[in-house]
Amino acid sequence: MLVKVYGSAVFGVEATTIAVEVNIDKGIGYHLVGLPDNAVKESSFRIAAALQNNGFKFPGKKIIVNMAPADLRKEGSAYDLTFAIGILAASGQIKAENVSEYIIMGELSLDGSLQPIKGALPIAIKAKQEGFKHFILPQQNAKEAAIVSDLKVYGVNNIREVCDHFDKGVALHETIINTREEFYNHLDHPEHDFADVKGQESIKRCMEIAAAGGHNIILIGPPGAGKTMLAKRLPSILPPMTLHEALETTKIHSVVGKIKDHGLMAQRPFRSPHHTISDVALVGGGAYPQPGEISLSHNGVLFLDELPEFKRSVLEVMRQPLEDREVTISRAKFTVTYPSSFMLVASMNPSPGGYFNDPDAPVTSSPAEMQRYLSKISGPLLDRIDIHIEVTPVPFDKLSEERKGENSIEIRKRVTKARELQTQRFEEYENIHYNAQMGTKQISKFCKLDSTSKNLLKTAMERLNLSARAYDRILKVSRTIADLEASEGIKSAHISEAIQYRSLDRDGWLG
Repeated sequence: MLVKVYGSAVFGVEATTIAVEVNIDKGIGYHLVGLPDNAVKESSFRIAAALQNNGFKFPGKKIIVNMAPADLRKEGSAYDLTFAIGILAASGQIKAENVSEYIIMGELSLDGSLQPIKGALPIAIKAKQEGFKHFILPQQNAKEAAIVSDLKVYGVNNIREVCDHFDKGVALHETIINTREEFYNHLDHPEHDFADVKGQESIKRCMEIAAAGGHNIILIGPPGAGKTMLAKRLPSILPPMTLHEALETTKIHSVVGKIKDHGLMAQRPFRSPHHTISDVALVGGGAYPQPGEISLSHNGVLFLDELPEFKRSVLEVMRQPLEDREVTISRAKFTVTYPSSFMLVASMNPSPGGYFNDPDAPVTSSPAEMQRYLSKISGPLLDRIDIHIEVTPVPFDKLSEERKGENSIEIRKRVTKARELQTQRFEEYENIHYNAQMGTKQISKFCKLDSTSKNLLKTAMERLNLSARAYDRILKVSRTIADLEASEGIKSAHISEAIQYRSLDRDGWLG
């Protein structure tokens, strides 16, 4: 008897429906075809034990399982439940008249219980698009799949529940989530708050500007000055994610199995990889491509602590995704594209000893050592970082103050207003949403300077020996400062503040 059941395979952040055809005939043997990898091939042992432990038989006949389309590589253990239901239906142990209306996915344990799978959200989105009415999957993934409306999602704990549903008509418990309500309930509870930071008012201001314009930022300062603490609080002042952004971000995290019992992600991601990370782990890839850290921080913040300690090849590989806001991984047989629109926050010590620009500490590194240390960061990468800010340690009287600083929710209100102005400004441009994304054309159109501002910028560039690359960055940052004040034009005060944020561009910064 031939039975057709449906599963799904995930490539990049999209899913492809897989038709699993099970044919049982006279003879002996179990044949699995359709480019399965080792984890898929091993499923026969798990299925045989799970069926026996739940009162079913694994047929002692010739079983052929075909996974179509046969030229796509299938990987992972998520097809166990699909195969098991197909085998039971084809051998007549359960009824299966309407099994073709279901997408069925799940990894089986030997006792018949189900283990979570990866990519439940993209699979659910594809199932809805292709007109499937029901989706059966492990209980741990049910909330994530239930984000998709007009698709009945059933989270199950054991294969027995699925068999009783098809054979005896026992209703499965449907997982229902009010996506909008769930999403908006989680928006205003940042884990880290700027109110916890003592002193550092100028750095907080700098962070506010970076958040308002989506600018990449580098913090330079000695150990213990609060660079990491400030960076961790940046997501709390970014504008709340829109429902569309939340769905995109959740999809990427779903592919790597990082969602589990949560539904939609409401908080912007904050990723902080260790400096020993490889280039594949950062941008994504591998034999079966997986999203890297830059894609996991999509719509959020990627924090690279101790930037010069990262391997140079790792940092160089990030240049193109920073520009294009997506990363394409090509293999001989297929190509996948992952979105990677993130805000880069980097921190570094000014010298190998760490205390170069701290007036109270001795200089322990020679100029040659410092030059070598700083040269690990290439010009083209610095080119993509709009704001450079020096962080100095907080004095004791500030640390011991009882007074709390401004909280993140207040700062976020100002940032959101500035972002709304930018959204209106860039309405006609498809790929530009905030100031940091402006190209040369947009800069000349939206960053017009009056004569006073022009003279100020000219003097600053000559006096401070600022490089040509600093010119565009200063204009972009000053546009954001003007937006925070709801000013239509860029004033000289905005320009002079933006000039301060180009420390590393000054010739002779090393003294």
